[in-house]
Amino acid sequence: MTTTTIGHATLGEVFTRRWVVDTILDLVGYTSDIDLTDKVLIEPSVGSGAFLAPIVERLCASAIRLGVPWEALAGAIHGFDLQPQHVASSRRLAALALEANGASEPTAAWLASSWIKTQDYLLDESAPQTDFVVGNPPYIRSDDLDDGLEARYRARWRTMKGRSDIFIGFYERSLALLRPGGHLGFICADRWMRNQYGAPLRELVGRCYSIDAIWQMHDVDAFEAEVSAYPAITILSRQRQGVVAVIDTTAEFGESGASQAAAFSRSSETEGSGDGWTGTQLPQWFTGPDLWPAGGPHRIQLLEDLAQRFPTLEETGVDTKISIGVATGADKAYIVTPDADVEPDRLLPMVSARDIRSGRLETPSRVMINPWDDNGHLVNLDNYPRMRKTLAAHPAVIKRFVARRNPGAWHRTIDKVHPGLKDRPKLLLQDMKAQITPVLEPGGFYPHHNLYYITSSGWDLEVLGGLLLSRIAQAFIEAYGVKMRGGTLRFQAQYLRKIRVPAPEMLSGEVADRLRKAYRASDRDAATRASEVAYGLAEGTY
Repeated sequence: MTTTTIGHATLGEVFTRRWVVDTILDLVGYTSDIDLTDKVLIEPSVGSGAFLAPIVERLCASAIRLGVPWEALAGAIHGFDLQPQHVASSRRLAALALEANGASEPTAAWLASSWIKTQDYLLDESAPQTDFVVGNPPYIRSDDLDDGLEARYRARWRTMKGRSDIFIGFYERSLALLRPGGHLGFICADRWMRNQYGAPLRELVGRCYSIDAIWQMHDVDAFEAEVSAYPAITILSRQRQGVVAVIDTTAEFGESGASQAAAFSRSSETEGSGDGWTGTQLPQWFTGPDLWPAGGPHRIQLLEDLAQRFPTLEETGVDTKISIGVATGADKAYIVTPDADVEPDRLLPMVSARDIRSGRLETPSRVMINPWDDNGHLVNLDNYPRMRKTLAAHPAVIKRFVARRNPGAWHRTIDKVHPGLKDRPKLLLQDMKAQITPVLEPGGFYPHHNLYYITSSGWDLEVLGGLLLSRIAQAFIEAYGVKMRGGTLRFQAQYLRKIRVPAPEMLSGEVADRLRKAYRASDRDAATRASEVAYGLAEGTY
């Protein structure tokens, strides 16, 4: 297998299955029954030609049907790749497809050579305005790029923010090249739809382009080799936003299901299903930089309805906040047993993920060496010689960047300890878990950074815990959060903030009692039934 290299980043090449390629070409409208000879198509990363061969076949069929000479096709395709071996193999594939359709060997070689170039698509200046962009852009995290090259990309493609993947730049570059009415079709990891670094691209798409179709294909065998990505087919166009075809697939989805789903996506039907898929046509899509939901189309519709009718968690109650626990920057030094040789008033009782893994609060057995006083200031180490000696025994503490930057504060943790938080009741949520499982900590412990927590002066936290235990709250996390291999979900603050709930004053005493009892019993079914009443949903909706 050949590899793709950009800077010092090296990735195995991913081969897209033929039926996936044909589906994308059908969805963007690159079909041989129209005049393709006066259209322009760009393939930004040709690789070994998985997309290129079907493209050339369709172009040839259109040219033969219309009687257009081969020489007139010189500007019809523009392919790019950084690797000379990819360019060479793709040119051979294109030439063979042309010869198979009747082109002479010299003409086929000339056309193939004119179509495919050894260029960096993100820096090239020769790409024309185009009617179609299709492909499988490379997956390379910006952390893996040479610093100089990364800086050039970021200076040119403004949506490449944060820990962006390089395919963000491929989206922005390709969209900028579309003519009015032009279409883009990528099969690509969908994480940009549901994380922070994708916000600038989501905002750009929602403001200037139309989202025509999103096919979630997380469990589909879309590539010739297994890859650690959650792919989606995304069809965008340069026109006013219209109806969006949302397709959710299962592991059984394949060529026959793709043909059915493509026909549904082009139809006026509002709902459909077939071999390994279900779909719906939504009248609109989400705008702005906010996260895009994933999952079944019916769930997306239902969550959108709840989002219209109910506030977010932090918009309810008095002083309701979602936060993450304290990060020390050197847990092996700061997280210790209660008998550590440190002044007793510098030992802060801690609660961590292992203390709530069972779904209940187990008595925590660890404490944190706390360098912060009750006013949020660093303590004077002259007053705490035992703490100084214990922390200084760990070279990792002194060598940290935060310590080198400010030697006088070398004993600080990365995060401050907030006075009073230890004693406040809080709902704790483990970051990585298969199901949402809020755990009440009544006060007395400070949360570690592998926990997210909710505090509120306006909620009975057991009632709120019942709402969060429900499958309705779980659905928000599944729709907006990042899912890890094996089905593990991330319960980060950015995803918890997407959960919509009725305000506490909207709940009747009876419903509140049901939610409280369900939480105390860890009864997810009972919590879901009570939550359906709270949300005004029919029983059994979830």
